[in-house]
Amino acid sequence: MIILTEEKLSLEKVRRIVCDNEQIALSQEAEEKVSANRETVETLLNEKKTMYGINTGFGKFSDVVIEEDDLEDLQLNLIHSHACGVGDPFSEKISRAMLLLRANALIKGYSGVRPALIKQFIELLNAGIHPVVPQQGSLGASGDLAPLSHLALALLGEGEVFYNGKRMETANALTDAGIKPLTLQPKEGLALINGTQAMTAVGTIAFLELEKLLQQSELISAMTLEGLNGIIDAFDHDVHRVRGHQEQIDVAARMRSVLHDSQLITKQGEIRVQDAYSLRCIPQVMGASWQTFNYVKEKLEIEINAVTDNPLIFSEQDKVISGGNFHGQPIAFTMDFLKLGIAETANIAERRIERLVNPQLNDLPPFLSPNPGLESGAMIMQYSAASLVSENKTLAHPASVDSIPSSANQEDHVSMGTIAARHALQMLQNTRQVVAIELICAMQAVEYRGIEKMATTTSEFYKKARSIVQSITKDRVFSTDIEKLADWLKNHDESNIKQEDGVLQN
Repeated sequence: MIILTEEKLSLEKVRRIVCDNEQIALSQEAEEKVSANRETVETLLNEKKTMYGINTGFGKFSDVVIEEDDLEDLQLNLIHSHACGVGDPFSEKISRAMLLLRANALIKGYSGVRPALIKQFIELLNAGIHPVVPQQGSLGASGDLAPLSHLALALLGEGEVFYNGKRMETANALTDAGIKPLTLQPKEGLALINGTQAMTAVGTIAFLELEKLLQQSELISAMTLEGLNGIIDAFDHDVHRVRGHQEQIDVAARMRSVLHDSQLITKQGEIRVQDAYSLRCIPQVMGASWQTFNYVKEKLEIEINAVTDNPLIFSEQDKVISGGNFHGQPIAFTMDFLKLGIAETANIAERRIERLVNPQLNDLPPFLSPNPGLESGAMIMQYSAASLVSENKTLAHPASVDSIPSSANQEDHVSMGTIAARHALQMLQNTRQVVAIELICAMQAVEYRGIEKMATTTSEFYKKARSIVQSITKDRVFSTDIEKLADWLKNHDESNIKQEDGVLQN
């Protein structure tokens, strides 16, 4: 059980709640602060003070004052009218992350909502009820209005949800789970949808998956080095020490640790003086990808604990301020930066695939084919990898440099942060496929070299991967192999790769 408080929610706790379905509860202290903040809203309403989105219209309608009898309808109308998302729904994992992050923003006690609203989020999370949220339709400023509106519908017993493995009407799921639909009070509809939780949820899932993929990519590249009799000298600590980038130093250390007992790697001058860049520069390139990862971690940990709605209610100062914390620019930049690290992980992996299959670049059987000419072997796997890498390059174009005015030019600059986050996640999925192809080729190469000569760590990983995809003894439908291995890397890899003190532990 994880207790949600005003204190910082870590990415590790997010992972446990979202990925491991750990139960959560609201702390007494947080509930008291939220209640006090709600009392401020009610006091100001009784004083007839004009407050944006509480007793006025929204966006360009901010100058329209709403009658007291219509305040609840105002909030419901907001959710209904803004639920304009289109396209395929986000995964249940992302929907779950959105629920958690929105609740975590509201418990800070600046949003003017009742504790009952936050508890509704918690009940949905604990029951495993995940709103169906279309992926497309957010500009990433004024918050993720469309996706968060679909999220909010579930609290009201409307729309659709995923529950017990099925997509169904929300009302039926709430009845089955014994949860009563919520009725919105003044300010609460706006508090539900003014925020960056869609882009941040997608970004958080991409971040969590990327950490695992970077670790796996390092291990697979070590196996590729063995398959190509790579030169270990390029990973010497002194080479990387004098450059000074810690992430690069750490990657080199992990590669040395993994390959320390391999009989397949070579020394400088034994076979050749130096390797191609895709082998020799693994620490420099992967280290830079880890730099993007670390930057993204810092920014995500800020944003998942941020108050991002509007207006904000400061009870102690008895003031209501309309600001712009819903603007997604910080996350838009962060996700666009993350895309660079993802893209280069795929780029360098594809170049290693080329070196594994191209007979002009190695002494292995052409295209790793068991019967070259009659059988094409891994030839078209490299095509697929090249296609995925090229698609990544298109997706890597920064979404954050675009802006289209909305709401009659009242909202005249937007972030497109949700597009950036969605593209980052798609690129990650593409990259995992590329890395899976490299693993297939690397395993084939080390078999030609002699698996008994492999390092202990790569040998153990090889055995586990071979239980998923068998050796290439003749041509077959390799698409199935790629998909199975990519799925294993994402969901079932039990290699327990850990990064500790610059050393890869397995």
